[in-house]
Amino acid sequence: MAFAGTGKIWMNGSMVDWKDATIHVASHVIHYGTGAFEGLRAYDSKRGTNIFRLEPHMRRMIDSCRVYRMEPKWSQAELEQAVIDTVRVNGFKSCYIRPVVYRGYDSLTLDPRPCPVEAAVIVWEWNQMMGAEALEHGIDVGVSSWTRLAPNTLPALAKGAANYANSALIKMQAMLDGYADAVALDERGLLSEGSGQNLFLVRDHVIYTPGIGSSVLQGITRDTVLTLAKDLGVEIREGSIPREFLYLADEAFFCGTAVEITPVRSFDKIAVGNGRRGPVTEALQQRFFAIIRGDHPDTHGWLTPVGTAVAAR
Repeated sequence: MAFAGTGKIWMNGSMVDWKDATIHVASHVIHYGTGAFEGLRAYDSKRGTNIFRLEPHMRRMIDSCRVYRMEPKWSQAELEQAVIDTVRVNGFKSCYIRPVVYRGYDSLTLDPRPCPVEAAVIVWEWNQMMGAEALEHGIDVGVSSWTRLAPNTLPALAKGAANYANSALIKMQAMLDGYADAVALDERGLLSEGSGQNLFLVRDHVIYTPGIGSSVLQGITRDTVLTLAKDLGVEIREGSIPREFLYLADEAFFCGTAVEITPVRSFDKIAVGNGRRGPVTEALQQRFFAIIRGDHPDTHGWLTPVGTAVAAR
């Protein structure tokens, strides 16, 4: 992924040129990670550009701010409109969207409350994170030696900037070890999630995924997969899952805004099933992309047209 470095960024209520969207080096977020963010996408479709699951993403960002005692000056609806406006003004048909709320410049004590709460929305063109080929052929994944966040250390349910230092350690180790990504375990040694993706395993046509007590983010794409699985009549079991279940699964996949629904073909160099994308994973992918493209009805109301303003609420 490379930034174009052009276009407009919404920043604190105004559209500014990319090069002018700057913050002070003494901003609290730089030193202590005091920020919350979201990642979501706009997709081109037969009916124009739509933002996928805008409302729940922005609600989660507001929730993350609440956990970190940050109160944005803008309502959830205003931030949703800022996302729409930023996609529209940049003229993208499809793009990745990064809203962020953060503590700005005032003081550098550990108490961030005197620092102003600021916000920005950045958009850029970004296709499949792992490459288009990975959606069909899958990726190779290892188990990380880094453990996910333990309870009462950092809040796993908040999408806080500080949490992602842990994710970066997991990702870097995976890449240096020759894997596309990794699965991390929780503090009990049970399955948690990837560096920035939720994990799903399939055995005997039943879907298994770690529960929210396993140091996982409540992913919006995770919720999408759970909903689509129910629509397709596939049984789902959420809960605690031991590491060795990775090696017994018939199918496996990661999901998230960046990876969408990406199959895993091996864990620790042990093939998952026959080493190829399985039928449950493929069915979920097909329904997911059919909704996004406009080939299947958006019965759950997941798509927000970029040409439509968000009503005040």
